[in-house]
Amino acid sequence: MTLEEVIILFKEKPYYIRQGKLQTAKRLKIDPEMVDKAREALRTVSLNSSTPVKGPRILILDIETTPMQAYVWKRWKENVSLDQTIAEWFMICWSAKWLGEEETFGDCCTPDEMLEEDDMRICYSLWNVLNEADIVIAHNGSHFDIPMINSRFAIHGFLPSSPYRQIDTLDVAKKSFKFSSNKLDALAGYFNIEHKDPTDFKLWKACMEGDQEALNYMFSYNKKDVEILEQVYYKIRPWIKNHPNLATINMTEELLCPICGSHNVVPIPGKFSGTAVSQYQVYRCKDCFAVVRGREKINEKVQLTTIN
Repeated sequence: MTLEEVIILFKEKPYYIRQGKLQTAKRLKIDPEMVDKAREALRTVSLNSSTPVKGPRILILDIETTPMQAYVWKRWKENVSLDQTIAEWFMICWSAKWLGEEETFGDCCTPDEMLEEDDMRICYSLWNVLNEADIVIAHNGSHFDIPMINSRFAIHGFLPSSPYRQIDTLDVAKKSFKFSSNKLDALAGYFNIEHKDPTDFKLWKACMEGDQEALNYMFSYNKKDVEILEQVYYKIRPWIKNHPNLATINMTEELLCPICGSHNVVPIPGKFSGTAVSQYQVYRCKDCFAVVRGREKINEKVQLTTIN
């Protein structure tokens, strides 16, 4: 492909702009340098245009927190009262990346902030990132990461960030599959993805004591979790039945895959899905491989939606 052809393709399919450079180059069978050149050309055009590149901002997110500290009398089945609490938990660090982009970024408490149990600064930087997101992907995010984040935001007096949709990969693993374990590291192993970095409680203890080397390792561990999560998400994405509809978020009437936003959808001949009174054409996305159905009845204008 020539550079001009790649630029035209990126204009027609903006999701290529948001994917990783190497992934895009491999898929299109072109040199990664050409991907950079095409993106730069489009970036230059967009600076002089009032029309932004379409597409939702999808954030991959993970946080690390301290444990609570308390006085207890036994190791198992202990009810801990507020009077027994020595210190509440707080956030050590957070890491994130925009889906398909190369940079993994985040923020981590300093040794002084750890000793003072003060995570306000990193909570504020996370609030600003969440404020940009349309969709947030986290493993056990619905039951851990997001409620924990909201708790710290409320404690620090922050207002809610802009609304975003959530994708919890742990919930997807439980509902759509029967893996022996649904832990992120286990899923990585099933899909031949590099495993998480090794940790034990000594790391958390050292972080709470303000050890800079331990904090550096924790932050690196946190970032790697985000990179693993992105790869796991790509593997299970076609199976997510309640995935936020990217075609709706894009606010377009074009025929798009609701799962990944691709234009590259084709009807599956002779395959229909519907209710007792209506039939809808079934499509396959040739980019994310999800199976979806038209939102309109046969012979009416076609829009796509996820098959539930």
